[in-house]
Amino acid sequence: MVTVPDPIVSGAVNLRDVGGLPAGGAVTRHGVLYRSGNLARLDEVGTRALAGLHLRRIIDLRADDEVRNEPSRIAGIDVVTQRVPLFLGSVESFFRDDISLDEMYRRLVEDSSRGVVDVVRGILADQPVLVHCTVGKDRTGVTVALTLAAAGVDAEAVVADYARTEGLLPPDRNRQVVELLRKMHPEAVHLEDLATRSPAPVMRALLEEVAQRYGSAAEYLRAHGLSDDEVHELRRVLLQPT
Repeated sequence: MVTVPDPIVSGAVNLRDVGGLPAGGAVTRHGVLYRSGNLARLDEVGTRALAGLHLRRIIDLRADDEVRNEPSRIAGIDVVTQRVPLFLGSVESFFRDDISLDEMYRRLVEDSSRGVVDVVRGILADQPVLVHCTVGKDRTGVTVALTLAAAGVDAEAVVADYARTEGLLPPDRNRQVVELLRKMHPEAVHLEDLATRSPAPVMRALLEEVAQRYGSAAEYLRAHGLSDDEVHELRRVLLQPT
């Protein structure tokens, strides 16, 4: 795996380039696809740093209330913003219902498949492109994982990229979020997983389930409307020979 330092964008959490991931005889290109948490806490320096990535498109996976409560601080950046709310239902409902990460991801893959395809088409439309949600862990994690897998990135590299998130979330943020949620849901079993964790086995299991049901991540996207030409273009855009 060929790595470069993650971009430093002050105020952004979990922002990184997915370049350098192995894909058979190829690797993912640097400077094409980025992923992150929300952009609501960028300071002036962070906004300038984000502008320095020369993004042409930002794909925001958050629901309307999340965007309204924490609008992105990207004023002055000439970029297309694409909204693709992925969850059917509120984020709060997952904590209230105390579902597992496995179940959340299963629902996302099945219930929001049209949105996942819209994200892939957004990635194809403009590059460099940034995909983000609130933390960059679940909606972003699943969507980017399916995109990378469909492009031919090695499964374990996809899993490792997803799993990186847990180590990039600030401990102070995790502690505050868990304390707040625990007051609201004192008996919840899956609370900390939902709020702070990105375990490799969860993503590995999801990719295996998608492969079992559809044949591959690419076939999953095809089953929900992506064309053969678009799958080929995704590979062309994201990969380069080693």
